[in-house]
Amino acid sequence: MIATRIARTVHVAAVAAVFAGAFAAAAAADDNVAGKGDKGRPEGIRGRQAVIKVSGEGRSTTAPDMAILQLSVVKDAKTAREALDANNKAMEDVLAALKQSGIAERDLQTSGFSIMPQYNYPQNNDGGNRPPELVGYQVVNGVSVRVRDLTKLGEVLDKSVTLGVNQGGGIEFTNDKPDAVITEARKAAVADAINKARVLAEAAGVSLGRLIEIAEQPDRPEPIPVARSMAKEFAADAVPVATGENAYNVTVNVTFAIEQ
Repeated sequence: MIATRIARTVHVAAVAAVFAGAFAAAAAADDNVAGKGDKGRPEGIRGRQAVIKVSGEGRSTTAPDMAILQLSVVKDAKTAREALDANNKAMEDVLAALKQSGIAERDLQTSGFSIMPQYNYPQNNDGGNRPPELVGYQVVNGVSVRVRDLTKLGEVLDKSVTLGVNQGGGIEFTNDKPDAVITEARKAAVADAINKARVLAEAAGVSLGRLIEIAEQPDRPEPIPVARSMAKEFAADAVPVATGENAYNVTVNVTFAIEQ
């Protein structure tokens, strides 16, 4: 019995010694990490680099060299057939005149076509509504026209209306090949970003390091009309048109490293 008690006491003492050693090792490890400061941080935090992120904007302007017209012929008649025949005749005359004015086939494209019934909504004497009455049909035929010679733009508009165009969806001045202008806007955007980064670095008392990342915002630059004091001169009997200027804007996001 006494031998058994002695054995149990020795066993308990051994287990206690093992736990004491484990706790001591853990405490020593914590002290070691605390003493090393930043060196004891995880690898991801320890390797993080200070950076400057900026956005740069650039703009370049140029005179448009092409106009896109949205023209429509609208005809009403008692029957759909009559309305369609009248519309077809007017649109054929308009397209023929456009081609005679120098508009190429590739610059003429049908942009919409519809046949719509027209109703009359009579009222009863008591103020109520009676069933609608079909009174005719309306045919609308639209065409998109690219005018590459802007000196003929007023003439094209004038002839189109004379021959049957009685509804216009708008006019847009653009550039056939704006790549060179957009390139200038990109250069200006990058230069703007670099200048902003240098100002920020100087204000923070650090040095601008290497370029880490540069990216252009994904939207393709589109022309923005800009008023211009001088407009092109056209024939006296044509529709007066002012072409103005187009501006192409580009935005880039740039990241630089900081050298402390």
